[in-house]
Amino acid sequence: MSGYELKLRVWRGDRDGGDLADYTVDVSEGEVVLDALHRLQATQTGDLAIRWNCKAGKCGSCSAEINGRPRLLCMTRLSDFEPTETITVTPMRAFPVIRDLVTDVSFNYEKAKELPGVELGPRDADGKRRMAQVDIERGQEFRKCIECFLCQDTCHVVRDHEDNKPAFAGPRFFLRYAELDMHPLDTADRRARAQGAAGLGMCNITKCCTEVCPEGIKITDNAIIPMKERVVDRKYDPLVWLGNKIGLRSKDYDGRTEV
Repeated sequence: MSGYELKLRVWRGDRDGGDLADYTVDVSEGEVVLDALHRLQATQTGDLAIRWNCKAGKCGSCSAEINGRPRLLCMTRLSDFEPTETITVTPMRAFPVIRDLVTDVSFNYEKAKELPGVELGPRDADGKRRMAQVDIERGQEFRKCIECFLCQDTCHVVRDHEDNKPAFAGPRFFLRYAELDMHPLDTADRRARAQGAAGLGMCNITKCCTEVCPEGIKITDNAIIPMKERVVDRKYDPLVWLGNKIGLRSKDYDGRTEV
């Protein structure tokens, strides 16, 4: 099939409200949903707002929901759908709409500011720092994150409960907590912050974040669950409990001492 008329249903509106609008647009074999939207924008709706940049699945800009599923517009092929099917494109539901398919994702940047950065110990005697390759590889998977925020969008803790946002960082940042915690030279202890300020305990590991990650990062299995285990070790380890009882002190994540 060289080309056909695609039926598109696109959400149009702004922060004050909106609705779905139906369109028909010519598409060609091998194209993606973003191609169809660009052609629609060029031929029928010049004021359609879409956020995009690289069109290669690496910038994370074109996140939206296609037939109700959080996906990248540039990585969703039209061949995934039947030619007679209507493709519905809506903005990410977890974030406020700015206009059409563009949402305000500043919530994520505010959460990023709350996360303490890496804290390195002293250098070796020759002025260098050394890490074993196996330790470096542990966190390498997490660095593939393109910050598309699809995992944030699909997480029901923030998607369905707006009032949870102040107390819940979301899977993208639990991934970052885990990455820093696995850094072989990092000296900070972020477990108390992950449990408290970031709300790690509110995650019930449904793995919906893993399912929508375009980079295939196993967010739940390789980051969130191990981080939960570290938090539990810190909070309920009998040796830590005994040390607290007899008056030993331990450093908390921000350098304070706790009894």
